[in-house]
Order: sequence, then C-alpha cells, then structure tokens
Amino acid sequence: MSVKTHSNYRWVDKKAPQEKTDSLQRALKIKPSLCELLLHRNINTFDQAKKFFRPSLKDLHNPFLMKDMEIAIQRINDAIYYGEKILVYGDYDVDGTTAISLAYTYFKNFYDNIEYYVPNRYVEGYGVSYEAIDWAIDNKFGLVICLDCGIKAVDKIAYAKENGLDFIICDHHLPGDVLPPAVAVLDPKRDDCPYPFKELSGCGIGFKLAQAYSIFHRKDPKMVYELLDLVAVSVASDIVPIEDENRVLTYFGLEKLTNNPRPGLKSMIELSKLQGNIRVSDIVFVIGPRINAAGRMDDAKYAVKLLVADHNETAYNNAEILQKHNSDRKVVDTDITNQAISMVADNAKMLARKSTVLYKPDWHKGVIGIVASRLIQHFYRPTVVLTLSNGMVTGSARSVSGFDIYNALDSCSDLIHQFGGHKYAAGLTIEEGNVSAFMDRFENIVRDTITDDQLTPEILIDSEIPLKHINDKFYGIIKQFAPFGPANMRPVFKTAEVYDTGHSSIVGENHLKLVVRQKDSFTYKGIAYNMASKLDIVKSGKPFQICYIIEENNFKGSSNLQLNINDIKAL
Repeated sequence: MSVKTHSNYRWVDKKAPQEKTDSLQRALKIKPSLCELLLHRNINTFDQAKKFFRPSLKDLHNPFLMKDMEIAIQRINDAIYYGEKILVYGDYDVDGTTAISLAYTYFKNFYDNIEYYVPNRYVEGYGVSYEAIDWAIDNKFGLVICLDCGIKAVDKIAYAKENGLDFIICDHHLPGDVLPPAVAVLDPKRDDCPYPFKELSGCGIGFKLAQAYSIFHRKDPKMVYELLDLVAVSVASDIVPIEDENRVLTYFGLEKLTNNPRPGLKSMIELSKLQGNIRVSDIVFVIGPRINAAGRMDDAKYAVKLLVADHNETAYNNAEILQKHNSDRKVVDTDITNQAISMVADNAKMLARKSTVLYKPDWHKGVIGIVASRLIQHFYRPTVVLTLSNGMVTGSARSVSGFDIYNALDSCSDLIHQFGGHKYAAGLTIEEGNVSAFMDRFENIVRDTITDDQLTPEILIDSEIPLKHINDKFYGIIKQFAPFGPANMRPVFKTAEVYDTGHSSIVGENHLKLVVRQKDSFTYKGIAYNMASKLDIVKSGKPFQICYIIEENNFKGSSNLQLNINDIKAL
C-alpha cells in the first residue's frame, strides 16, 4: 500500500509559563523539562502530580453525580423485582461490543432473564433500529439498556415507548437539541449533566452504571473492577482522551489485561502473539482491529460471543473467527485504499481541492472508515468516503488536527439524511441524488473555514532538552507517564545543534539510522523511519535539529535507549 511520508511538518512548541515550571520544580525536585510535561497535562501541583503518577481506583468519580443515574438504577431494580426481560443493546464497533459485554456480564451475575442484541451493520445500520425495537417488543422485553448509541434516536425511542418498551440510554456522543424520551439518559455531554468528567467512552458509561448498581446494593466493588479489561480496550480503541478518570480506568484495565484477562481477550492476546505488559498501542493496532473486524466483515455478535465467553475453548474458537475476519479485512481495505488514492492522485481537479470526498457504490461498507483514515495519512485534509448500502449512500468522515468535521457536516445537514459523531470522526447517510451536491458544498465549507496550518501536519513538541539529559533515570520517569494516548501522548522532545558522528546511514529501503551527538554529550543512536531523503541534512557537516520520542530498544537480550525520530530539520 502506498502511504505518503510528509516531508513538510510544522513543529509546534508547547509553552509552559516559566513561573509555573519553577514552582512545580521546587515542589517535585525533578528536571524543568519533566515539569513542563506535567504542566502540558494540566498538572500544576504536587497533589495533582501524585495522583497522576500513582493512579488509584479511589479517584474514580461518584457515578451518582451523573444526571439520571438514580432513575436508571431504580428502573433496573424494578425490572429485576418484577421479572421483566432485560435486553442489552449496543453499537457494532469495539466501544459498543465491549459495552454490551460489560453490562451483560455484570447484570448476569444477579439476574438470568437478560439477553443481548447486536445490530447488523449491513441490515440495520448504525444505532438504534426499528428492527431491533420490533424484535424486542415481539419477544416481550420490558427494558432495553442501550450503550454507545441512542442519544439522537428521538423518534425511535418514542416509538418504543408507545409500545410499552422502556429504554435506558448510556451514550457519550453529543446530544441533539432534543433528548430521546427514555426513562433515563446517561450522557455526561448533556448540558444539564453535572458529572465532572465528560470524555468517558460508551463502555465507560456502562461501567459507571455497573458501579452505581454496586454502590446502591452494597456489592463487592471487585466485581465491577473485574470489568476493567473491557473498559481499557474501549478507551484505547475509541480514541477518547486518556486523562482524569479515563487514565485511572485504562491504567488498571491494562494491568488486568496483562495479568488476568477474561478468556476471550486472553485467547486474542495469545493468537496475536502479544507478550509482556499489554500497552495502549497493542489495543489500538492488534486487539481493537480484530474485535472491529467481526462487525466490518460479518456480524459483530461474534465479538460479543468472544468477550462474554466463560470457557477458554469457546473463547478460542471465536478468537479464531475474528482473526480470519481481520485477515480478510486487511485485503479488502488495502485494495480500496489503493483505488481511492488513485482516484485523487490521477485527477488534477481533485488534487487541487482542500477536502477529499469519494464515492464508489461497490466499496465495502465495513472498511470505509479505515480508508478515510489512510487517505488523511496520504493527502492530509478533511475526508469523507462513501459507498452504497441498502439503497442509501453511507459514509465515514475523518478530519485533521484543529478542524471540526462534525460542524462541517452540520452545515450540509439539508443534504444529509442523518449524521452523528465527534469533532474528528463522524458517520453519515445521504440519498444518492444528493451526493454530487454534497461533494461541492462540503468542499466549499472546508475551503472557506480551514487554515493553511490545519492542512499541514503538525508535530507538537513538549520540551527542548540537551541530549545529555537522556539517561536511565530520566527515561524511568517518562515511563511513569504511561498509559499513553490522546491528551497524554508519548512526550516529544526537540534538540538543536546536533551533529552526525559520521556513522549515520540508510538502512532497509527508506529508513535512516542516526548516530549523533552534541558538543558536550555522549553519542546517541536513533532511527528515522521513511526519512532516507533527510540524509543530506545529516551528512552536510553542519549542525541540525531533531524531534523525537525516547524509547527502549531490546535486541538479542540487551536493552538500550534510542531516539525514535519524528522529523529532522536543517538549522
């Protein structure tokens, strides 16, 4: 697959006020550069730093601070008391399937008259479906616990209510102007919700529901904490900020994934040959795509079957199904990505645009979100990829740093049948006759509102340091910043006045192996992937500057620190 490597990056230096850096350094007794990293993460005091470096489950917020939580718990209590059938419903992606699995697993501990339902992407589409509501009514369910979707399903929830079916909505997406007429709507993004943390995943909202039930009934909290491996998978896969409560949930969820994962996740870890401590990147690049592959290529119920499995054999069989689906997905997504890149690269008019909107009716609906992300890697501009499904054009939208694609879609709402999502990712459906008008309108909106800076990929620099600061003690503190992810990315450092020692060279097809030093430093090794074109700068004999992350390189039993280079620039 052809993926462009950008040679033109904007280096953006984060700035921490000197007086705050000095104050934090006096309190913590660590290097100013490390204080800068903390300040960039809104950690300003000794106590905040202590909470950051020593996550505790005691730091989780009271779930009853969430609007409607008491109502939701009372409705579940009533359903259990009167023996109503409860249905757990959710989206077909990783966040949705982990949320279904979490709620079903937890309440199954106390109540047997409970089932789950996963909508089929190709038959029912995204969110709450009339098909599912009718099925629940026909099968005499009294209550639906709806996770990771439903916040905009006003008409559908009203239809369910008219037919005697109650909904509890557990969603984390932005509400519309009108909330659905559910018994309870749990969503921290509600304007009237006082919950102190707004960025939980859908599965995270399900966790808070289980936590609230546990507190209300004075259950052992360990039963809730057993679900944290599912929460960590959802947080990492749904690209929500790993800060505040999400950081605590992910920290302990990764611990459980490493030491005692549920059978389904254990099977997936073993099949994927992951070893050692499970990290966020392992979820993003290995575990998450395999869970997602079920809904992309076939039916997401296989993902839930995997995640709720009690026995290793059942889990392993379902893990193998997902492994096969993921292999198939890779073939399809590579083929469509190459087609999409060619459609833009071979068309001068499309190349000149500030946005990418592509439509091909036979593209596989399950991978268009991945293709949109790959197109951003290649052309770096707001992107929408569309295909035909069940008589409607359906699409995935992805954005670039700083540009709100949700608002751009909202400006096209008269041409769109429905849409939903976030600032950087959204889904939409359009009538086929509106596709051409949508392409032009979307391009005009992007062209009028996007800045040149937003069309150039940026590298955020956390701190400028001399190479001599990099040692095992310094790196030991950096490791304690984990788990890394949105709002807490691996720290990126900048060092200027760097010289080649004469030993830097091209390795592989297009990579650069660096051996560099400053005038007052030891020699440091680095790897610059896909940057062979920068060799002239390195070999010029003049000083240059680098930005990089510090990582541990383990090779043949030995371990040493190396610089993973993000970019190289002449001074």
